[in-house]
Amino acid sequence: MKRFLPLLALLFTCLLFAQTDKRLKGINEELQKILEVTKAPGFAVAVVDSSKVLYAKGFGYRDYENKIPVDANTLFAIGSSTKAFTSAVLGVLREDEQLDFDDNPRKYIPELEFYNGDLNNNLIIKDLMRHSTGIPRHDGAWYFFPSHDKDSLIARIKYQEPFTGIRQQWYYNNFMFLAQGVIAEKITGKSWEENIQDLFLKPLGMNRSNVDIAAMKSADNAAFGYELKDDVISKMDYYDIAAMSPAGSINSSVNDMSKWLMMWINDGKYNEKEILPANYIKEAMSSQMVVGANTPDDKFPDIHFANYGYGWFLQSYKGHYRVEHGGNIDGFSANAAFFPSDGIGIVVLTNQNGSAVPSLVRNTVADYVLELKKSDWAERHKENLEKAKKAQEEAEEESESSNVKNTKPSHILLDYTGSYSNDGYGEFPIMVENDSLFAQFKLQKQFLKHVHYDTFELLDIKNGKVDTTAIGNSLKVTFNTNSAGDIVELTTDIEPTLDAIVFNRTPNTIDVDTEIMNAYVGDYELAGTTVKVYIKNENTLYVFVPGQPEYELLPTAKHRFSFKALEGFKVEFIEDDDLSINKVKFIQPNGTFIANKK
Repeated sequence: MKRFLPLLALLFTCLLFAQTDKRLKGINEELQKILEVTKAPGFAVAVVDSSKVLYAKGFGYRDYENKIPVDANTLFAIGSSTKAFTSAVLGVLREDEQLDFDDNPRKYIPELEFYNGDLNNNLIIKDLMRHSTGIPRHDGAWYFFPSHDKDSLIARIKYQEPFTGIRQQWYYNNFMFLAQGVIAEKITGKSWEENIQDLFLKPLGMNRSNVDIAAMKSADNAAFGYELKDDVISKMDYYDIAAMSPAGSINSSVNDMSKWLMMWINDGKYNEKEILPANYIKEAMSSQMVVGANTPDDKFPDIHFANYGYGWFLQSYKGHYRVEHGGNIDGFSANAAFFPSDGIGIVVLTNQNGSAVPSLVRNTVADYVLELKKSDWAERHKENLEKAKKAQEEAEEESESSNVKNTKPSHILLDYTGSYSNDGYGEFPIMVENDSLFAQFKLQKQFLKHVHYDTFELLDIKNGKVDTTAIGNSLKVTFNTNSAGDIVELTTDIEPTLDAIVFNRTPNTIDVDTEIMNAYVGDYELAGTTVKVYIKNENTLYVFVPGQPEYELLPTAKHRFSFKALEGFKVEFIEDDDLSINKVKFIQPNGTFIANKK
């Protein structure tokens, strides 16, 4: 019985906070209303002032199927709310005079290269911290192609094109927070994960918090993630953010995050001990880059301006200076916010994917605890949902009408198969199964639904079935051919600020029996020129034309090969009635030529 006493004491304390702070009278009913309006499985919220927790409570379920409730110690993925932790590590290192924010990041990561010389020579660490590099998100490069090796992700940055100049426009970028984490690793000799534990989680007593998905899976009282589609709540797999951890891998509870917020409210101190330098606190929560105009509107004239500090968004909320950052990762959404002039902090964590819950709860609680004129945020959300639903229906109709009817792919499906790669993203195969095309990414398999001509739409496969609810709203890919008519690449608008990203195709190869391979070997006469076909390295076939380099051949089908180094060039060995090989067909962009074996 004794082991239940701490939990009971905690629950009693949380209830006591809600009952004794008169500003929060009636808040439970409002928050329950948000849970119902959003159809969220569950969420937790905590409210702090400079010295104590005013309120901490869970709503709904951390395990929706088994109806296990959320409490203030339930673990959730906090996603990009992690970013303030990552930049804060650099704040500590600067205080120790181990770096300067005006340094070039390549000073600490020599292998780091950017797309052009301007970026290589003129970026400073501060640009990474405030999203001012001019490089767009390129999130597909880590989400679809995850890696547990930070160096391999850093290497991809070289190929990621900017869309504007340095410090010309704010644009969110997860890769630049990865780079901050790696800078700290190079300086400290510790992993980013160790730095977070040593500098913040341990000193703050955030004992339930962890920094990777493996720890989340093994923890007690951890929430499962869910999504809402067509009013149906369904469980999502945990997403392993892997080496992109500095951008968003922390898992925490509202009780633990309360300590993090109290430190910020108290100029970097917790229990009178300095965790973060006060000068960094001031700089991190001040305007470093303009996000957008965000001018007042008629309905909310006192909510305005949108700037960014270091891992924090800044806004005026009904006349009160607010510092906050949200977070989203598969099945989870979060928001950590504080009002430095008021000494108030609010953290909201939910196990609903892409959820409005964190902002709705944060705003509702802020109205209460700051004693402001109350807005019905739940009702406003209902109105916005109706507008969004109507807009979605119109968008689907427009998308459907833009599709060219009664078209079909230009090639048989087998011709689209192969390996597709881009240096800034990664590599994935496309294969044919049961007369359909599928793409196999590292963590997921997707169905290619034909749209029109050579354009297909990528649809998720869940529980063995294609997710048809996403038709018309998923990523599209278009296959392109060379002058010989071969499929050589696919393009996709995976990064909306740039032209379509190109993935080059390498045809699938097959194993060729040694006896058959030897049958190809010989000299072939082509218009008075002797073309040699021979084997090197035991099982690799080559072609040599006088005056040209030797060409390696890749077997793609029976008697068919592609030139490894030349797009659109292929050979096909012709089999006689007696199964001998005495001719070879050279298929080139400028024509087809047949050579006879001497």
